[in-house]
Amino acid sequence: MPKIRLVIIDDSLFFRTFLTRNVGKDVSIEIVGSFGDPVEASKNIESLRPDVIALDMEMPRMRGDEFLRTVMPKHPNVKTIVISALSGNVFDAMHAGAIDFVGKPGSTPGFDESKFIVEIIQKIKVASTAHTHRFADQTPARPAARPATPAPRPAVSGATSKNIIAIGASTGGTEAIIEVVKHFPANTPGVVIVQHMPPVFTKMYAERVDRICMMSVREAKNGDRIQQGTILIAPGGDDQMHIRQDSNGFYTYLAPGAKVSGHCPSVDVMFDSVAKVVGRNAVGVLLTGMGADGAKGLLNMKRTGAHTIGQNEESCVVYGMPMEAYKIGGVSEQLALSAIGDAVLRRFSGRR
Repeated sequence: MPKIRLVIIDDSLFFRTFLTRNVGKDVSIEIVGSFGDPVEASKNIESLRPDVIALDMEMPRMRGDEFLRTVMPKHPNVKTIVISALSGNVFDAMHAGAIDFVGKPGSTPGFDESKFIVEIIQKIKVASTAHTHRFADQTPARPAARPATPAPRPAVSGATSKNIIAIGASTGGTEAIIEVVKHFPANTPGVVIVQHMPPVFTKMYAERVDRICMMSVREAKNGDRIQQGTILIAPGGDDQMHIRQDSNGFYTYLAPGAKVSGHCPSVDVMFDSVAKVVGRNAVGVLLTGMGADGAKGLLNMKRTGAHTIGQNEESCVVYGMPMEAYKIGGVSEQLALSAIGDAVLRRFSGRR
């Protein structure tokens, strides 16, 4: 089987050497180029024919997201993994077509060098087989404040505080989630989300989504009430996010827990808790992502009467999680990403 051809672009010679030494040990990856300048790298992509580029964000002469917007459309079959310091700019790169990102050493608490190498190698391998979807011409890369005009879609008429929308995603999910929720009216039922992401980045991501959406979006805290008009995103880290109920309604319960389906927070954990306490009043959505996290949980939601939606293969960056859910019968309907938002809203409008 041919090796994955990798190009590294980072202005730090030390970090390029670090990646070359460690990533290059994997027998399935061949490092065919290493550049400290994205402008210089752009001149060599055609001759080097990389499958994947490992790209820094903050560099002289050209930023990583600018490289993605201006250079990479000329090379649509080359996939990019962003290696970023702690910055919301990473989401500009995802918007411009990067497949995934990993935090640079020191960008998140408790950095572990060996885990970092394992993670980046895994993401390089996933990227090499992923589909590229660039959103740069569809919505603003850096949205301003939440729109003051009414939502393009009508207000949700049939929803109550008993309804919850639960969404899970991984690779490719940061933009896919936005595509689903960006037109939800302000009175849409409460939304809970697990998106696989490093600690701290989830807060920046929630702030980004909040600037785009009609709904109010924030990183979830323990005990947050799940209310109409609010989107809660599970924080990255060591806590699993469960949905619980008391006399006042539904709320988030965050507690340290072991990885489930390989992840913490896990989509399966959230979906299972939604199935248990919300049942038929919930809608579950499983979007693009590698692996099987969320598949069993979505099936449990369906078994308790919830309506479940899986993203179809053609619109996924990685058709892994929704595929596994579909294979075991956990998907009520499988749809293109562009159709999922409307399909969710129809469940509360009396239309089917």
